Amino acid sequence: MIRSYLFVPGDSRRKFEKARAGAADALILDLEDSVAAEAKPAARACVRDCLSMPRARPRLFVRVNAFDTGLVLEDLAAVMACAPDGIVLPKCEDAAQVTRLSHILDGVEAGLGQTIGRTAIVAIVTETPAALFSLGHYRGASPRLSGMMWGAEDLSAELGAYTNAEEGAYTPPFELARALCLAGAAAAGVPAIDAICADISNLDRVAAEARLACRDGFEAKAVIHPAHVEPVNAAFTPHDAQITYARRVLDAMELAPRSGVVQLDGRMIDRPHQRLAQRILQRAVLGNAAHETEESA
Repeated sequence: MIRSYLFVPGDSRRKFEKARAGAADALILDLEDSVAAEAKPAARACVRDCLSMPRARPRLFVRVNAFDTGLVLEDLAAVMACAPDGIVLPKCEDAAQVTRLSHILDGVEAGLGQTIGRTAIVAIVTETPAALFSLGHYRGASPRLSGMMWGAEDLSAELGAYTNAEEGAYTPPFELARALCLAGAAAAGVPAIDAICADISNLDRVAAEARLACRDGFEAKAVIHPAHVEPVNAAFTPHDAQITYARRVLDAMELAPRSGVVQLDGRMIDRPHQRLAQRILQRAVLGNAAHETEESA
């Protein structure tokens, strides 16, 4: 289970080593926005070195440059021999781009003698206005698709918005993008990943965003600072009251196997509640496993 994706500039081994020692479930080694154009060749070499280090946890993803830059093949050529766990595709405008990347990865993996299909894809799907109109069509794009992430910063620039949030809440265009990503990921059957919080020093806001994301159905959140990891992991790990209630829901449904509806604490409980309870307990088990791994690392 991945609760937190921490972006790490691809040109800084020091930041990678610090991030790797932390509690993030996944790191995204960035070859895109955090690296200047003239520094990209050196960043590719740095990312390759980082991927070559002994690995256990966290999982390691690489954010390549967008297709319209013409740099994707160079990025992949530099890193794929080191077998990253996944590739993050920025400015993804439609399912066809995921399919295109998947086909490229098929060829690269085959050429390297790797298991075809081993490399996951996470698509960042709300960074351009055009992308918002295709979010319901990612189902079947590729078996590699393992997450759909929304982002507000690039979209702000594309829309010409002066800001994407006021008083700690996203403005309507960005709430729309967030909701469409969530619904699109659910339709595709993959986890929805919440956007980063750009307010680096405001841990209360990070925690609040993560709690709201978990409430709404997101399964993880991207972060840009190591200090953001702990509140995000906490928000996406079910607490004791949720676990207790989920067990009671499953017990109540098990006592009435022939009925699709039961009552619990005066409320109607049916199959959707049962599925949610199963999901909560699964996340609790995986969250505890992740915590035990962190403790032993």
